[in-house]
Amino acid sequence: MGSWLARSRRSSPVAALSALLVLALLTGCTGGSPQPPSSGAASGAPSSGTSPGTKAPRSTQAQAPVVFTAQGDIGVGSNARKVLGAVAKIKPALNLALGDFSYQAGIEQQFCDMVTGVLGPGFPYALVTGNHESDGHDGDIATFAQCLPNRLPGLVGDYGTQWYVDVPEKNPLVRIVMVSPGIKFKDGKTLDYGRGSERWTWTADALDGAKERNIPWTVVGMHTPCFNLGAYSCQPGADFTNLLIEKKVDLVLTGHQHLYQRTHQLGHSPDCPALVPDEFSKQCLGGTGGSLTQGRGTVFAGVGIGGVGLHDVREDDPEAGYFAEWSGKNVKPTYGTLKVSVGEDALAAALVPAEGSFTDTFTITR
Repeated sequence: MGSWLARSRRSSPVAALSALLVLALLTGCTGGSPQPPSSGAASGAPSSGTSPGTKAPRSTQAQAPVVFTAQGDIGVGSNARKVLGAVAKIKPALNLALGDFSYQAGIEQQFCDMVTGVLGPGFPYALVTGNHESDGHDGDIATFAQCLPNRLPGLVGDYGTQWYVDVPEKNPLVRIVMVSPGIKFKDGKTLDYGRGSERWTWTADALDGAKERNIPWTVVGMHTPCFNLGAYSCQPGADFTNLLIEKKVDLVLTGHQHLYQRTHQLGHSPDCPALVPDEFSKQCLGGTGGSLTQGRGTVFAGVGIGGVGLHDVREDDPEAGYFAEWSGKNVKPTYGTLKVSVGEDALAAALVPAEGSFTDTFTITR
């Protein structure tokens, strides 16, 4: 394996708003067995709300940033409760649960009770399935979606599997798109997110629709990562991952690998027409470090540190050059949540530890 390690610590002046956002970050279902939705099963096609090619006007009134949290791979142990406690202290508008919840079949209600006991029964704890509950062997995504139902107004799609929502609903600052590539369901089939498939097209249309609505930011959440410093391969597929980069998604959030692992901005260029898994190309680095500019690439943040046992970081991984920061069982072990604050002019994120002391911050400015 290659040994290229990128630990960029460069910083540059950013807008006053982004600095304030970073400072604030640091302080502060239906029952039944889970089945893959049928082809085109989303409960609504992506809609921009405007005529094609027309951008909706945005309000000139200043908006408060939207704050949300995200983490995956949770369980029902003491560290999971500590992470939920950290989320409660942040008081976000919503939480993105990135899959792998109870790790045991038959205790779905116990998991839901743990979540609502800390965050409240009406809190938007928004789900996308992981591999442990998609096929029912360690839980049932349909049951989780019943006891932790959607509480986000305007959600489009199949909650728990493939959906998007604009936040806030009026004059939104961010479109959040949650998808399930690389996940097998009870019939043993993996949902098709291959090039040109209906789910590929649905995702592309959802991202294009955000631009048509003139929404400043796009965030994608899914369970499996492509680039990572652990043992897993690119389960979402290289084509689908490159689609997200091509569509200039600002931030992609994943779990599955029980690490914290955050890349630099990864982008396409004449010298990098596509990123190739298990390889590193310096030409695919758009922006490096923690002070980034929108449009130069996509940040991939793995936040599989929601409570279950951590994995080892492989610092000699051939993809290591793509990563800015990381933490795992053998490197600064930490459980916690990513806190993201999205405003008109900046997206600022910080890893908030619940057990351990490692943290990370990055800001993308427009």
